[in-house]
Amino acid sequence: MTIGALLSEYGISYLLAYLTTLELTVLSFVFAAVIGIAVTVMRISPIKPLRVGANVYVQIFRNIPGSALLILFVYAFPYLNLLFSYFTCVLIATTLIPSAFMSENLIAGINTIDKGQIEAARSLGMTFTHIIAKIIIPQAVRSTILQSTNLLVATMLTTAIASQVPIDPRDLTGIVTHINTHSTGGILAFVISAFFYCVTAILIGVAGNKIDKKVRILR
Repeated sequence: MTIGALLSEYGISYLLAYLTTLELTVLSFVFAAVIGIAVTVMRISPIKPLRVGANVYVQIFRNIPGSALLILFVYAFPYLNLLFSYFTCVLIATTLIPSAFMSENLIAGINTIDKGQIEAARSLGMTFTHIIAKIIIPQAVRSTILQSTNLLVATMLTTAIASQVPIDPRDLTGIVTHINTHSTGGILAFVISAFFYCVTAILIGVAGNKIDKKVRILR
């Protein structure tokens, strides 16, 4: 089957699959950013149990495969009477892993902040919460735009684990499996999905570079 024939028969399915991939990517990255910031605050907190718990969280989800995490939610959690839709299971798996890497990126950004700024803030009577919200996190985020851009691309690629469960509409990898199961798409079915992945990754990279140039902190 040629690319023209594939697009003629499955063009709408590819479009829906691409939108599903984008939806998973955006939702996962937004949730991962929120969780990553929260975990980072815990990691630099003066409260030891919070620091230990946050570091354990990062070590676990930084080193567990996405497919293994998905299997845990889909097949193990029902035994604990925790039932989630397949889409939700994929979303949770593709959120927890990037959130750990987001925290690592932010910690790296925090390490670039001059300690004099924090000491000056303390001398002005600012609380830990105000220092975090007004000085540390904003600068850490601005310092890690490129790393976050790469993480966004990685998150998009991680959403391919959705092909392991029957979500509807399927993602870009899942539609390839569907096509090759019901007809003979062959390698060309993969090529079309790869094209969507590559174009999106390039656009994310370009946007990330532009944002980085605007908000970069010159030291």
